[in-house]
Order: sequence, then C-alpha cells, then structure tokens
Amino acid sequence: MGDISIKINIADRVYPLKVDAGEEEIIRHAAKLVNERIKELQDNYAVRDKQDLLSMCVLQYATGMLKAEKNAQNHEEGVEQAVHELDQLLTGFFNK
Repeated sequence: MGDISIKINIADRVYPLKVDAGEEEIIRHAAKLVNERIKELQDNYAVRDKQDLLSMCVLQYATGMLKAEKNAQNHEEGVEQAVHELDQLLTGFFNK
C-alpha cells in the first residue's frame, strides 16, 4: 500500500502526517486513545496545561509499554525453558 496524507488532532493541535494506508486506522485509534487519556487526566487532576497533560500521558504509555515488554521477555524465557525441557525429554525417549 502507498502513503497517504492524513490529519491527526492531539490535544487540540492538528498534525499533518504521511502514513502507510494500512496503518491509518491504527494511527487514528492511537490518537483517539491519547485524547481520551488526556481528558481523563484533565478531569481527575487540577492540571490544565496541555504540555503537562501530554507529558503525563506519554509517561503512562511508556511505562505500560516497558511493563509489556518485560512481561513478553519473561514469557519468552519461560517458553524457551519449556522447549528445552521438552527437547531433553524427547532426546531421552528416543535414545532409549
């Protein structure tokens, strides 16, 4: 698919972007999630400065991403260990 031009609104600012047509839906959904999170933060805290709200939003998403990466790495290590144990069992079985 080719690049298309879209406009994304985040925190009341419009950003023109060129994106792959296949990614447009994901980018628009991500912008919607960011705007929803900013609104939640604005409603729950006495913060009105958009820069502060954006910073808080980015920090929350970055923290979530790092946690997800750590969980995926731990899961991957668990799968690797299970495959190794299965390999040992099969090797023992077939070498009898």
